[in-house]
Amino acid sequence: MTMHKTGTRKEWLSARLSLLEQEKELTRRSDEIAARRQELPWVKVEKDYRLETEKGVVPLSALFKGRSQLLIYHFMFGPDYTAGCPSCSSIADGFNGIAVHLENHDVAFSAISRAPLAKLQEFRRRMGWTFDWASSANSDFNHDFNVWFTPEEQRDGSIEYNYRREPPMPDAQAGKTMQQWELLDSAGPVDLMASMTGTDVATYTRDRPGVSAFAMQDGDIYHTYSSYARGLDGLWGMYQWLDRAPLGRNETGVWWRHHDRYGAN
Repeated sequence: MTMHKTGTRKEWLSARLSLLEQEKELTRRSDEIAARRQELPWVKVEKDYRLETEKGVVPLSALFKGRSQLLIYHFMFGPDYTAGCPSCSSIADGFNGIAVHLENHDVAFSAISRAPLAKLQEFRRRMGWTFDWASSANSDFNHDFNVWFTPEEQRDGSIEYNYRREPPMPDAQAGKTMQQWELLDSAGPVDLMASMTGTDVATYTRDRPGVSAFAMQDGDIYHTYSSYARGLDGLWGMYQWLDRAPLGRNETGVWWRHHDRYGAN
């Protein structure tokens, strides 16, 4: 017998119509916030970032592929990882098929990670993905856009992620302590997530997830927007579906896996 409140169809419809008004208000508010994003001032990118792609080492401008806009997903995959972050992988499962639609609307798309290109390509094949994925292994790109930090920054408390400064992690290089940060607002076991990438907590958490937007105008590139942590929630398609399921997210910790590891011991 269900423990949830039950009712008649008439009662359900009344409650649903009340909720609909709140959903409409949320949609209107979301439209307003989207407009505010587009009103942010643009910051010219002065550094000549060089990224490794399937077409060789190219400047950031090449990732636009003739479009005027570029969206980047900062995928957590450091050089020491043996697999991509499972959370980023779940998000990638959701965006893998959208690049063709974006590219036909004047928006280029690419993921960027610090791991060597060959390692990224191998993992992409394993996952069955097709989106563009560039390596920033020999570039300051990830550090400059606040998605990678050094062991020294981790240890002395100079990490600023998601527009907030984090406390120090004294044993950063040893990887023996849990970092005081929230993975997409989850208090789940970060050490479990690290183990899925073949690393320790310190190594795993020096790379971070994020999304950044760029525009090109008259040959110049401008940084227009970046978001991190729960700011990625709306891009994590799995959760948008769960939020509409009867029990919602219904989680107490990290339950997701790489999509080819469900059922594995």
